[in-house]
Amino acid sequence: MTKLLVVYSSAYGHVYDMALAAARGARIPELESERNRTPYLDKFKKREESALSGKFRTAARFAKYEASREAQLPVPVATNDDLRWADGIVWGFPTYFGSMPAQVKLFLEFASELCADGGLEGKPAGLITSAGSIHTGHEANLLTSMVPLFHFGMIMVGLPYSENPEYLTADAIGCSPYGASTLAGPDSSLAPDERELRMAGRLGLRVARVAAALKQSGLRSGQ
Repeated sequence: MTKLLVVYSSAYGHVYDMALAAARGARIPELESERNRTPYLDKFKKREESALSGKFRTAARFAKYEASREAQLPVPVATNDDLRWADGIVWGFPTYFGSMPAQVKLFLEFASELCADGGLEGKPAGLITSAGSIHTGHEANLLTSMVPLFHFGMIMVGLPYSENPEYLTADAIGCSPYGASTLAGPDSSLAPDERELRMAGRLGLRVARVAAALKQSGLRSGQ
């Protein structure tokens, strides 16, 4: 049985939708999949809310932010044991200032025991992100987020051109060879494009297939 884990963080629901698409796209025989979220930084929530501009707080996007957060509370919080359980992992999170959010970086730092003992070595990983526009860092985020995963010994899986003709376009959509992404719009009002969701599904499938092949071959580190 191949075990796929989708670990995600989502502020407005865009990455959540892409994570769902990745999990649903991973259709291979004898696959078990789980979808978990990274913890919220509740300790800093009041400080975060007090720093929000009045324009943001009165806009419809703030209501969407709160509703999305509430809707995701039932999703289990990922743990180091979940990471050990998985044969392959799809990571999803928004783009903040061109890189991963603080809560995701903190989650990885709390998983440092897996870096020390090789708990993730040889496991394939794929990346999903969202960004406000095509110019706000989604590719930079995908590229820089590979760095800590290499420290854990993970094998990066991308989206090759031959399988993803959708991103060979002048249209303002996400996704690239580095991973799956969705453009949420400057006000976060856009839903993921169907092409973006399809490519997220293909990423989930590729990670699952690589995980299954490595597990069956016995070549993965630690086996």
